[in-house]
Amino acid sequence: MEREYPLRPWVGIGVVLLRDERVLLVRRARAPALGEWSLPGGAQHLGETAEAAARRELAEETGLEAGPLALLAHADAIHHDQAGQVIYHYTILDFCGHWLAGVPQPQDDVTEARFVPRADLDSYALRAATREIIDRAFSLAVSGLR
Repeated sequence: MEREYPLRPWVGIGVVLLRDERVLLVRRARAPALGEWSLPGGAQHLGETAEAAARRELAEETGLEAGPLALLAHADAIHHDQAGQVIYHYTILDFCGHWLAGVPQPQDDVTEARFVPRADLDSYALRAATREIIDRAFSLAVSGLR
C-alpha cells in the first residue's frame, strides 16, 4: 500500500524520550513534515508489535535506546492536498520512556536529533498535538513513570 493517497490509514509510532528535564526531538528529512521538529518515529511493520516498532524507529533515527516504554497517547495526522483529498493519513501511537543509552546521532530520515530542555520547547515550532503529548509525558514522569 502506498503512503501517499492511501486506501486506509497507516499505523505510525512515536516516542517521547525523556532525559532529566529534556525531551528528544528530531528534524524531519522527508514529507509530510520536511524540516519540522517532531518526535522520533515512523511506520509499524507487518508482524511487528507496536513497542518493537517504537524501539526500532528510535534506534534507526537517533541511535538511542530507551528503558521501559508505556503507551502514552494516540494522535491522528491527516494531510490533504489542494483538492481536499487525503494525501497522508497516519494513526500514531505515542510511547513514553526514559533514555537508557546512546548519544543522539541523526540517522535514517532525520537531519538533526537532540535533547531539548523543557524550558526551550517554544522555540522549536512544534505542532500543538506534539507539544500536548510532550507535556503529558513530563506530567507522567513527575508522577512516577520510570
